[in-house]
Amino acid sequence: MENTANKLRIIYGDWTLGVEAGATHYIFSYAKGGLESMVKNGKEWLYRPPRPTFWRATTDNDRGSGFDFKASMWKGADLYMNCVATEVIVDEENLGLPQSPFINRFSNQEYAKKVSIKFTYETSTTPSTTVDISYTVEENGLLIVKMTYHGKVGLPELPLLGLRFTMPTVATGFVYEGLSGETYPDRMVGGMPGVYKIDGLPVTPYIRPQDCGVHMDNKWLEITRNTTLNNADSSDDDFDLRFEKLGENFAFSCLPYTAHELENATHIEDLPPERRTVLLMLAKVRGVGGIDSWKTDVEEAYRISGEQDYTFSFLIK
Repeated sequence: MENTANKLRIIYGDWTLGVEAGATHYIFSYAKGGLESMVKNGKEWLYRPPRPTFWRATTDNDRGSGFDFKASMWKGADLYMNCVATEVIVDEENLGLPQSPFINRFSNQEYAKKVSIKFTYETSTTPSTTVDISYTVEENGLLIVKMTYHGKVGLPELPLLGLRFTMPTVATGFVYEGLSGETYPDRMVGGMPGVYKIDGLPVTPYIRPQDCGVHMDNKWLEITRNTTLNNADSSDDDFDLRFEKLGENFAFSCLPYTAHELENATHIEDLPPERRTVLLMLAKVRGVGGIDSWKTDVEEAYRISGEQDYTFSFLIK
């Protein structure tokens, strides 16, 4: 009998693909177009499937320079997108989109060394373009995430580019190795390399809420929670999820609000109660500017072209 102790167990469903690696379970949804569930040691880490993200809550300089108007189609693209293709590869064999009657050949005891699934999203921009998000599960349960943005001539500059993770409850804090404090591409000089622990999910108390909490040039990030939405889980012990760079260092923000919740509030007291953790794993971040009283556009070196291709990868442990 084949030894399956160190292999991934795969469950083929009509609309989902389940992958189990010891105490780590993943469910990929064809219907929702993404990673629907990520359970580690009995704790769920996803409230919604991760999605490509393009928009940030507009800053004073975005509004002052008119960038919010010029880039406004990215706000719609951030809110609405279609998953137009799904592709599953198991041990280097491309299964396409495995549904009935094809999956009837499989039992509930299917095993593999590696499973990859790629979701392709179409943006609502004019012209439209596509973004590929691929997940590869290794034998030890390690998840490799790769994002590929396909630039298109005629698309405006991007506010940011990355992948948004929405977690079920508010994190108690996070630890990261990168630059100290809040940093942006054109605000990195004061950041000191090191390992930093942040309690809670602090939001900068601007009079008018706007983008905040970005951390540049990071090697790894660990998020800690101690609550779930599972009524049968009464434990308040801490549990963690770790993100690590794969290649270049990454940027991130970890807040209790989405960009749209921040932007909808005209004053900080208008923000809703904190209920979730919103992690943005970022490939590219636009600078904040502020050259002359928040009117002049961001310098060219700190802009993100919508016409270029970008690739971004990281690990989840």
